[in-house]
Formats: sequence, C-alpha cells, structure tokens
Amino acid sequence: MALSGNENEVMQARLVDLAQAMIEERGGAGLNMSELAARAGISPAGLSRYFETREELMEAIADHWFQPMVEIMEDVLASDLPPRRKMYEFFARRFLMMRRKWEADPVKLQTYIEVGSDYFEQIRSYIDLADHYLGEIIGEGMSDGAFEGLDIDETISLVNQMCAPYCALQTMIEFMPRLTEQKLARIIDAVFDGLSAADRGASALTGLRAA
Repeated sequence: MALSGNENEVMQARLVDLAQAMIEERGGAGLNMSELAARAGISPAGLSRYFETREELMEAIADHWFQPMVEIMEDVLASDLPPRRKMYEFFARRFLMMRRKWEADPVKLQTYIEVGSDYFEQIRSYIDLADHYLGEIIGEGMSDGAFEGLDIDETISLVNQMCAPYCALQTMIEFMPRLTEQKLARIIDAVFDGLSAADRGASALTGLRAA
C-alpha cells in the first residue's frame, strides 16, 4: 500500500535523523545506506523508496541543517531595518547560531563542516541563496548611496571576503575564540563607510615595493 504524503515525509525525517546520528558517530564516510536501512527497520529496497541515492539523502540532510539559517536570512530581508543594520543582522544572527553549536560541541560542528565540503554540490544552492539575499541588501545600500562605482556582483564578492570569518564555516571555527559581534559591527561600518570603486592610493603603484 502506498504511503500518504504525510507518512512519507515522517519517514524521510526519521531517516534524516538516523543518518545524522551515524554521521555524528563516524563522520560522513560512516554513513552506510544498508546500515541506515537496518537501523530504520526497513530493507535496502525499502530505503530506496525514500532516497534513491546517497546524494539525495545528503541533500535532505543539508536541507534540514541549513533551514534555520535560511529562515534567519529571510527574516532579516523582510525587516524594515536600514541596509547597514540589515547587513549586520544578516551575518550576526547566523554567526551566533554557529557559535552556539561550536560551544555545545565543536567536534560535531567540525564533522558537519567536513561532510559539507565532501558534498559541496548538495550545499551549493544555499551558498548561492545567501549571495542572492546579500545582493538584495547591497542593492538597498546602493539606493542610499553606498558602494559608489561598484556593481552588485563585485560588491558581493568584496563583502564576502571582508566578512569571511563570520560566514565561511571552516574559517569561522578556526577564528571562533577571536570573533565577536562588536568586531563584526565595526567591519560592517567600514564596509558601508569606505567600500567604493574610488582609487584612494592603494592601487596607484606600478609595482610592489621591495621590503
């Protein structure tokens, strides 16, 4: 008998929970589909009714893991905050969520980051979505006169590089003890106060000078 849509979703959620437990025990390499089926009390063929491939399962795990961050970004975008404050909240809220995970269990967080690196194609859409939302905030800032002379794509790239410790997860955990909301606020102020296409002297050299 075919499962209803709701029953199917419940089973998929249970399988995701079981798979995450296996990842936390042994890392991504320890996620064996046959063992997952056994833990769920179903056959490997039964497992394929919910996830035909390992990649589909990893995509579902990524959906579960990133959904809270997507909700944060969408909440910030929907707010009526000015662009400067909106950009700060955009990075700060996700950073605070990751810091809580790091404080609770740094090894577990590192495990998920390594799995995400191994299955980058399954998380690429979340990176693209974050850039899209950041671009909307930048566009609002441009309407207020910020980032003079830059286009949105270049500004997204520059902001991501400047804020990498607060958004790139591997970089974040390496610098975590030195990261604070106050430092992030100063970075965002510097972004809005100084980031433009104007040549202010740093690049006006014919070559690098010897030390």
